[in-house]
Order: sequence, then structure tokens, then C-alpha cells
Amino acid sequence: MKDVLSRRELLRTVGTAAIGAPVAAAFGSTAAFAQGRCMLTFGTPACNTTPIPPLFEPTGWKTTALDHLLFRVADHRAEAAFYAALMGWTLRSIDETQAVLDVGDWGSVVFRKDSSEAAAGNPRRAVVESFCFAIDRWNAKEVEAELRRRGLAPVADNDGKGFESFHVKDPDGFDLQIANANGLVRARRTPARATAAAPPPFAPTGWKTVWLDHLSFSVTNYKESASFYTNLLGWTPTYDEGSQNECLIGDVGDVIIRGGNPLDPNFGARGGRGSTAGRGARIDHISFGIQPWDTDGVKAELEKRGLRAQIDTSSKHLSPDGQWVPDDIHTAAFKSYHTQTPNGYNLQISYVTKDNRLALANAVKPVQRRQD
Repeated sequence: MKDVLSRRELLRTVGTAAIGAPVAAAFGSTAAFAQGRCMLTFGTPACNTTPIPPLFEPTGWKTTALDHLLFRVADHRAEAAFYAALMGWTLRSIDETQAVLDVGDWGSVVFRKDSSEAAAGNPRRAVVESFCFAIDRWNAKEVEAELRRRGLAPVADNDGKGFESFHVKDPDGFDLQIANANGLVRARRTPARATAAAPPPFAPTGWKTVWLDHLSFSVTNYKESASFYTNLLGWTPTYDEGSQNECLIGDVGDVIIRGGNPLDPNFGARGGRGSTAGRGARIDHISFGIQPWDTDGVKAELEKRGLRAQIDTSSKHLSPDGQWVPDDIHTAAFKSYHTQTPNGYNLQISYVTKDNRLALANAVKPVQRRQD
């Protein structure tokens, strides 16, 4: 698919909405994961897109690779077997505590066994606990100094074999690990040949995961969090819709940072969006782009394996009766399905690749912007 907007045009476009916010009641059940809450109220006081002052001075760093995403799951063996069979991931290592899988040659995922009370008796528990990104121009002493200059409290995490990193907390206390490229980034240069410790739950699909379409990152104050990551890790913001900001993680993938708007007159009100009572961050779902893509074929393969295949086009149109209805997935600019993993995580599978990474943003311009 040829992008409708160039990257430069997209960066100038204010008001593009995106996928993942569970607030699009007007869409009906087939788009429960769709547009940001300001899509139809863009420009109102509650959706104020005025920039806020930068959280701190930019570091000048660039994110060059995804080292890993860390999940806490009740059953790490079942989760690993599921992704290997469905998404084509490759098992690098597994033991009694965790499984490490390669996502192609561009990313890794760690499924760590959750032994907490919260997981006891709950076989469908999966939580993204942290993420780790490699940056350019690594020098441990300088990186530590720059982190401290910005009021962060870095905690070193090194393996003694060349891998160096620091953990810091983002504005919501989410665990961000910043590293050099000598960990799983380097490990992926050699084939992963671990033996699976659990049988596949079904026949392999033959799909390959080729792109990190987006992390759906729900936070307390999306403007603050977007400023944190863009100024710390060099992520590039694309638009501010009033409730979220999609950022490009260099050539790694995309993230949609969504949450309360500090310029909303009701921000922080008891029980409202951004209320301190609900402070926290979570990655409520992740969308991975696969190949080969066949719109009907992907749905059929999911259902053949007894999995949910919930359509998500993230765009809509007016029907003759004046109601907004989801676009048909065969003609929509963005095509995806949501399903669920053995540990209950919301996995999104899309047709997005690096080459058409703007497909989602192009698909969901707010109504007001479509009239420009």
C-alpha cells in the first residue's frame, strides 16, 4: 500500500487518532480497540492539543534497537509455544523461570514465570512489566551522568560479558531499561536453536512477524510521557490528537502513548482521566505486523485454531441512517485482528510493515481534519 501522507506531512498533521483506546462506543463491538477518545471531539477543551513545556533537555540519543519486551505470565511455557506456532517466533532459551524468544532478527521477548500471589490460581495472567531499548553512542559513565542530570535514578544491570544497561522509572513508574547493543540484540545474530519444552498448541501458521506495528501504552498523563520518551530516547512524535500521541521509535517500530490530558479542565478530577487514584502505566495490547498477509486467510487460520479473530480497522464511515459504522476490513486502509493468548494477553495481528508504517495514522484522521 502506498502511504497517503508523507512522513513530513504526517508530522505536521495535528489530530490524527489511532488504535487501541477502549472508548469508541460509537463504533460498536467490532472496534472496541479503536480510535483515541478525541476523534469526534477534536479541538474541545477536554482535547486541548497545545504543547506542554519539555520535561527536560533532549539527550540527543537515538533508539537503535529493541533488546526485549518483558512479560510476567502465569505459564511461560504455554505462552512461548503459542507465539512460536502462531507468530513464527524462535525459542532461544527456556528453563523453569523464563523463556526467551527471537522475534525475527529485530526483537526479543522474555516470558518470565509469575510466582506472585496475583498469579496464584490465575492461569490467564499476562502483564508487560518492562521494555529494554538499545541506544546509539553508548558510554556507560556518560549515560549514567545524563540520566542523573535529568533527575532520574539509574540502576545498573550488566552481565559481565559486554552487556551494559540502566533501569530508570518513567513518569508513571514504569520500568524502562536503556542498554548497549551487546545483549539480546547481539545474540540474535546467531541462530536460536533451543528445544521447546512444551508441545505446540496447534499446527504452525507459517507466518513471520516482521514489524512492531505499535505498543498501546496507557499512561496517566500522555503529554508528559510523550515528552519523557521523545526527549530521552529520541522517539519522534507524529501527532497530538488530544488524548494520545503516536511516536516513531526510530526504525524499531511505533508506540501509541495514550491517557489523561493535563490541559483538560477535568484532569485529575476524582475518578476522571488522569486522576492520581488511577496513576500507573500499562501496555494493554501490542500489535505485530505479519507476512504473508491475506485478509480472509488470517481470520480463517485464527478461527481454525479455535482463536478469536476480532476485526479492527480503526476507521469508520457514515451509514445511510447517519450512524458511524466500522469500515469493511477488505477496503479499510488499516487491517488487523485481535486475539487472545493462553495467558489472556490481548494480541493484535496486522498487515503493517516498516514500508507502510503510516497506514494506521493515515486511516484514522479525525472527522474535522478530513474536512480540511
